Amino acid sequence: MKNLTFTLLLFLTFAFQINGQSFTVSYKQDLIKENFSGNILLYLSKENKSPKDVFVGLELIPVYRIVVNNLKPNEPVTFNDDAVSYPVELTNIERGLYYAQVVFDRNLGDSNIGSSAGNLYSTPIKVDVTKNVETVFTLVADKIIAPIPFKETVTLKELSVKSELLSAFHQKDVFVNAAVSLPEGYDKNAKQHYPVIYSIFGFGANYKLHSGMGKNKFTQLGEQPVIVVYLDGNCPEGHSTYANSDINGPWGDALVKEFIPALNKKYRSNGANLLFGHSSGGWTSLQLQINYPKIFAGAWSSAPDQVDFRNYQNKNIYETENMFYDDKGNLLADVTIAGRFPVISAKDFYRTENVIYRGSQLHSFDAVFGGYDKDGKQIRLVNLPNGEINQEALPLFKRYDLSIKLRENWNSLQEDLNNKIRISVGTSDNFYLHHAVKLFEGEMIKLNAAMEFQYYPGDHFTVFTEVYQKEGVSFLEKCYKRWLQEKK
Repeated sequence: MKNLTFTLLLFLTFAFQINGQSFTVSYKQDLIKENFSGNILLYLSKENKSPKDVFVGLELIPVYRIVVNNLKPNEPVTFNDDAVSYPVELTNIERGLYYAQVVFDRNLGDSNIGSSAGNLYSTPIKVDVTKNVETVFTLVADKIIAPIPFKETVTLKELSVKSELLSAFHQKDVFVNAAVSLPEGYDKNAKQHYPVIYSIFGFGANYKLHSGMGKNKFTQLGEQPVIVVYLDGNCPEGHSTYANSDINGPWGDALVKEFIPALNKKYRSNGANLLFGHSSGGWTSLQLQINYPKIFAGAWSSAPDQVDFRNYQNKNIYETENMFYDDKGNLLADVTIAGRFPVISAKDFYRTENVIYRGSQLHSFDAVFGGYDKDGKQIRLVNLPNGEINQEALPLFKRYDLSIKLRENWNSLQEDLNNKIRISVGTSDNFYLHHAVKLFEGEMIKLNAAMEFQYYPGDHFTVFTEVYQKEGVSFLEKCYKRWLQEKK
């Protein structure tokens, strides 16, 4: 009898798994010529009518992923409990009405899967997830994401430079792209040459959409008009930060050795290169100044991503054993309000990105700082599902700890870096970035390094006030005047 009961339970369990809540997806034949191989993502949201367009990590929605090989047009494939899932398997999802959307990721070069040009996607439909686990929902990818057009004006131009360095690394054509904002009257003053500010956007921005807008908008340094080059760092893994990387490739060298010479050839630069960036752009501007100190005359780094890995989203990666929980077993937050009140836990952030496998923030860090193991698998900082630090990642990440970089190389760098760096940040940064800046400043004080550090009321998104910008631009103006003096 016991054996019979056990057999029945086993059968029912198996049957339940087979008949769990599921989605059948396919793509239309006229979208692409070849069969599809790769990752397919299913997005569900109760609020967002276009679920694929959520900001990954900052919006927590149910997401699912499967991998297929050589899938033919109109051939159905099923999402069930075998899919990589967040927050739970489809069988256990919270009941209710959802907007549902599927994306076939072709990974053709853009970072965000939901907006990557060339990806196939479905029109969102509304589904009613009930207790009837035998229901099968059907989604058909009937559209293809078009490239974002660049709208040139009299003063805003697009510059796309094929990088031989990156193309050789990736074994395909790779371009460094940017928008170039020219001063008013540039065409009329044919003999005048200008300093160039390289303005790097934070994570998720796009030079085609955001150039000349918001906190990245500059026109001049004092009375001196400038050329502004808007860079977005867009690459398949997220934000390249224009760093030389084992995974992303030699983006720093591509910018400095290929793009900048091409820009100088096309436009009238006077040879002065300055840097500005906020958030991931802030880290970018700082690392470029440090790694190419003779190329750039000064860098204003605004609210940079972690500049000292002893505070990596409020955790010391060299000492902590777990990125999800503190010593008492409490969940740790990655996103906060005012740097204090938790909004999104590290556990949720990392688990979401386990599904959204590329192009999101934390995985973007892994791609810049990490590398590959002997089997060719990406080495990530955090092990799932338990959140433990991957000890194999630490020596790789340490190479990009800017605090360590300067501490270990200051004697050879100080002549080229003194008075060239300003770091400003809000006192209540949502991602704890002010804590890392404080640690970094402490080390620079020990080195007697001539750098500016300034802390302002505000968080990551509110710190950029009129005063904040005025004082930052004033610093770049001083750097430019110093460059002019040294040139004489």
